Amino acid sequence: MVGFAGLLLGSGVWPMKVMRKFQFEHWWFVGMLVGLIILPWTITLLFCPHALAAYGSLDLGVLLKANTFALGWGIANILCALCFVRIGFALTGGILTGLGISVGVTVPMLVKGSGLFSQAPDWNSPAGRTVLIGVAIILVAVPLVSMAGFGRDRVLGKVHPGSSGGFRGGLVMAAIAGVLSAGLSFSFVYSQGPILEAMKARGAGEIPANFAVWSAALLGGALINVGYPAYLMTKRKSWNVLAQSWRELLLAALIGINLIAGMALMGKGMLLLGALGASVGFGIQQALQMLGSQGVGFISGEWRGVHGKPRIQMYLAISILILATIVMAYGNTLAKV
Repeated sequence: MVGFAGLLLGSGVWPMKVMRKFQFEHWWFVGMLVGLIILPWTITLLFCPHALAAYGSLDLGVLLKANTFALGWGIANILCALCFVRIGFALTGGILTGLGISVGVTVPMLVKGSGLFSQAPDWNSPAGRTVLIGVAIILVAVPLVSMAGFGRDRVLGKVHPGSSGGFRGGLVMAAIAGVLSAGLSFSFVYSQGPILEAMKARGAGEIPANFAVWSAALLGGALINVGYPAYLMTKRKSWNVLAQSWRELLLAALIGINLIAGMALMGKGMLLLGALGASVGFGIQQALQMLGSQGVGFISGEWRGVHGKPRIQMYLAISILILATIVMAYGNTLAKV
């Protein structure tokens, strides 16, 4: 489940590649509105009995902590989308995933999450050390992806002396987004226990209760992700573009559907993986997310005409990520022995 979630989240914004009228602010506004607000809250309010009462019974600190992480993830999400446009899917996915995994995998072993995740093994246990080896392997892939990206842009003539600031700025943005992207996992890891318990106590099923966690935990990030493109459309007086193409409006909504579906699968998969699921689940999801973004990058032609060393570096980075995923999965089996 976490593997499929990663592939879905990594490739989920592919509709932007076939849009002509919608710019970033249009497809991002619609996608985030659908994926972070309309769908999760509709499912929560319709299928979780007395959902608002359940939220009201929670310690306010739980929701504040989750939304603080969500704010960081919200900023990362916008930076990520801008980097997709600025430096491409392949390079953005590589940098963001490598740094995101490093933070997202390590922290839950140091500061225990809520519910099931409170029993996670320490970082110096056999399972913890194995998972950290997986993280170290992933970090080898990050510079490879960066070098492959620079090489690709040189081949395609996109980087010239004196004009590479945009590309390098994109790298910096991707690095910041990578660190903050772990907020997506943390918002779930440190709030799911109390929220699931409150929802299930009032008769909610497993799936709706899972959506209820994301609805409340990501509210801060949702406001940023909807508010920023709304600001851009207001500034550029381009709200009317939303009504110019029903096809692109539906494609933008599909981005949001892919987003919330991927997050729901990730959350459930983390829980199924057990006490170490917060670390291992996020690590595997992020590694597969990178593979998904690489797939979109290659299929959409970002690497067309690029051969030799840059391609070899990218293929090697992908192979390293697959190896790291296997190592982390093995570490999770040690936690269950």
